[in-house]
Amino acid sequence: MTDRPSVSFAKFAMPKKGTVIVLASEGGGLGENAKVCDPEGVLARAFEVSGFSGKLAKSVEVLAPAGSELDRLTAIGAGKPDELAEESLLKIGGAAVAAGKSASEITVVADLDGADIDAGAAANIALGMLLRAYSFDKYKTTHRENGNDKPAKKLKIAIQCADPSAAKKAFLRAEAVATGVILARDLVNEPANVLGPVEFAGKAKELEKLGAKVEILTEKEMKKLGMGALLGVAQGSVRPPRLAVIQWNGGKAKEKPVAFVGKGVVFDTGGISIKPSGGMEDMKGDMGGAAAVVGLMHALAARKAKVNAVGMIGLVENMPDGNAQRPGDIVTSMSGQTIEVINTDAEGRLVLADVLWYCRDRFKPQFMVDLATLTGAVMVALGHHRAGLFCNDDTLAERLASAGETTGEKIWRLPLGEEYDKQIDSKNADMKNSAGRMAGSITAAQFLKRFVKEGPWAHLDVAGTAMGAPLSEINRSWGSGFGVRLLDRLVADSYE
Repeated sequence: MTDRPSVSFAKFAMPKKGTVIVLASEGGGLGENAKVCDPEGVLARAFEVSGFSGKLAKSVEVLAPAGSELDRLTAIGAGKPDELAEESLLKIGGAAVAAGKSASEITVVADLDGADIDAGAAANIALGMLLRAYSFDKYKTTHRENGNDKPAKKLKIAIQCADPSAAKKAFLRAEAVATGVILARDLVNEPANVLGPVEFAGKAKELEKLGAKVEILTEKEMKKLGMGALLGVAQGSVRPPRLAVIQWNGGKAKEKPVAFVGKGVVFDTGGISIKPSGGMEDMKGDMGGAAAVVGLMHALAARKAKVNAVGMIGLVENMPDGNAQRPGDIVTSMSGQTIEVINTDAEGRLVLADVLWYCRDRFKPQFMVDLATLTGAVMVALGHHRAGLFCNDDTLAERLASAGETTGEKIWRLPLGEEYDKQIDSKNADMKNSAGRMAGSITAAQFLKRFVKEGPWAHLDVAGTAMGAPLSEINRSWGSGFGVRLLDRLVADSYE
């Protein structure tokens, strides 16, 4: 984990040294303050020679430009000015860090021909830069990517803009969100021998420093509550399960909370239904949903969101020892419903079943959203570019979709229905935990639906987006932190 860059905002002025980034509209136009940084007009020549046209996140650079003391002058394409949106600004920020290469100081001149870069836009550029600058190098003892064995210097970012004071204020929120995303990435990237259920619960407990209230339920307490589905998954591991309940009370005293539930399988061997060995190392990321919930709750608490929110994460390890549950076992969930375990590798839904029931029963929230790296089937349907959305409420679904389009953490709604629900009926119990390959992500969602009672609920299957997703302008990490920005935006736009 590299040191997080420092960010400052300043008025427009001619930078005297270092790496300078200016923005170019599609077609190659520079703002007036950007032109000041290029008194000799060397960028215009570079645009012509390289064929640079200002397309979004594309770049062209001039090393040691004539007529200045700068090390590097780079133009980043901002696309069409009338299409400049939050996602575009994040990409511009990410491209700026990439263009800065190994520079320890980068100045971004946030001025654009044909569009105003206001305080919020400047803050979003900074957010994109923070997200792109992240790397997980905690366990590297050498740093060969820098050409030596010394770690890179902490990056200093200076953003010149029209209203530095307002941008600094807007950045407080953006920085809180960035910190939440980075926390989620760190959790997903950590190896399972370091991050077990107890250690993960400890990370959740640290949110108390921000004013959140955190309870950690032990195995004994979960047994008393009757969480037989969750405990059935955990019984094959020597590492005890935990359930973390995180409350942020920033809204009105008697206002019902919004609730977020995360699957936290810190490592998933598949249990007795063991997975193939190829790629099993990636199952350290099977807690991506829980990581996103912790990151989100961090963001809400850090920016003092005016909302009452609850985050719940069920933390277990799924192992195949002599005490592990078997295919054919029947467990009793907290709801009283019985479940025949057809496949011990369909374990995440067993964990979520008890946590969802407990969340609704205890807090009676306005809505519940759960996040889980639940099925490979969702990747067959949607690949790695969108998470699957299953929802019993059209308003909540529309708000989630809108937040996804704004932030770039995109989702796609898939169906629920009685015909799919019948596939999980069992002849030996109330239901079975797996209906086989056909419509696998849908039948998993139908299973969860039996544990949400009444009220709005959405399930996000993030198996293709929380880990191993394609690298982008704002993420070069295996663990993406997907869901933090999406759900923070949902709360900010509709529930504060």
